Amino acid sequence: MAQQAMPSIAPDHNAILITARPRLNARVGDWLDHLSDERRLSDKTLVAYERDLRQFLRFLTDHLGGAPDVADIADLKPGDFRAFMARRRKQGVESRSLARGLAGIRSFLRFLERRGEVNAAASSAVRPPRQPRSLPKPVSARDALDLTSGDLSMESAPWVEARNAAVLTLLYGCGLRLSEALSLTAKTAPRRGTKTLRITGKGGKQRDVPVLPAVGEAVEAYLKLCPHAIFGDGPLFVGVRGGPLNPRLVQLAMEKMRGALGLPHTATPHALRHSFATHLLAGGGDLRTIQELLGHASLSSTQIYTEIDSARLLQAYDQTHPRR
Repeated sequence: MAQQAMPSIAPDHNAILITARPRLNARVGDWLDHLSDERRLSDKTLVAYERDLRQFLRFLTDHLGGAPDVADIADLKPGDFRAFMARRRKQGVESRSLARGLAGIRSFLRFLERRGEVNAAASSAVRPPRQPRSLPKPVSARDALDLTSGDLSMESAPWVEARNAAVLTLLYGCGLRLSEALSLTAKTAPRRGTKTLRITGKGGKQRDVPVLPAVGEAVEAYLKLCPHAIFGDGPLFVGVRGGPLNPRLVQLAMEKMRGALGLPHTATPHALRHSFATHLLAGGGDLRTIQELLGHASLSSTQIYTEIDSARLLQAYDQTHPRR
């Protein structure tokens, strides 16, 4: 009886496979454990770092003519890293992704350097590609109030509209990320009279943010109308079936609202967080305080809002100066 031929499968060049010798593979596993356990990086960041490193190791397999080991990593020169960056650029990878990939590789090499196995100076000699600087696009104070008022009729159940208004009010009133708002539980929900809210942000870093009365009132209005039981450690915001609210539903609701208000596509839930920072700064808020409220690890991440304020000032000058 003739043996049935197996179907041929085209190789997947993006498959998650580390082309490296066992000792180097073991070091990669140790590095990922270090990032997760000690530095407490998010799962999304870990996946990105691991993927970028694997791409680099696949490149080295071709570049060096065989699967690399720790000794091969120790012998790398700046030109090897530049060759990798050039190949990725030729594949159409953008500057932001290239920079993130180089950051992950450097993190791995520094980890090996601390163990006394390599010298990470070669990778440090390579400059990351210049990043195109794009400013955050906040909405105006008037538009932010309209988006969070709950007065827009989107033909949804009243409790759904109240829920969406409460989520967006948290983003604008407290400067939260959407994921942070949706991670709140019934036990941690801000209510009337709540003064501060403890938020766990990126990397498990905690911060306390003040709660405006409007935030507690919006959450109370939602809880009063919600047909599902909200209690204990269960999610504060739920979908129509009572499960945790999918962030995509908030994004879709925002799309409908911005259409009704005639706002641009940049008016996203995250734009309300940008608006929180921009409007505080325009009102005389201290940059360091805004950094703490947003949960930024670096002040440079917060300083970008000063550029928005300056850009608006120049725009107003160009539009209103008598000698324009």
